[in-house]
Amino acid sequence: MTEAYIYDACRTPRGKGRPDGALHEVTSVALSARLLNAVKARNGLEGHAVEDVIWGNVTQVGEQGGCLARSAVLLSDLDERIPGLAINRFCASGMEAVNLA
Repeated sequence: MTEAYIYDACRTPRGKGRPDGALHEVTSVALSARLLNAVKARNGLEGHAVEDVIWGNVTQVGEQGGCLARSAVLLSDLDERIPGLAINRFCASGMEAVNLA
């Protein structure tokens, strides 16, 4: 069995996405890329140190309808060859992503 290591965990800010909300101009892919950049910077990761990005998101519709994990990798400072996998298990998406890692 291959071993997986979770080096770090980040939490996105919480806010309302409605027109008068604090996060209404922030896209999910931009927010996700910032998280990936934070993990990379905080842990000094270089090159292909990350082998895969497994991302849990609750509702994969609209701009999240594609593979948010892969899109976030491409927008982030990670190596563009890193694959991404998006998981949709509604409220259990994050837990399922950790289980798959």
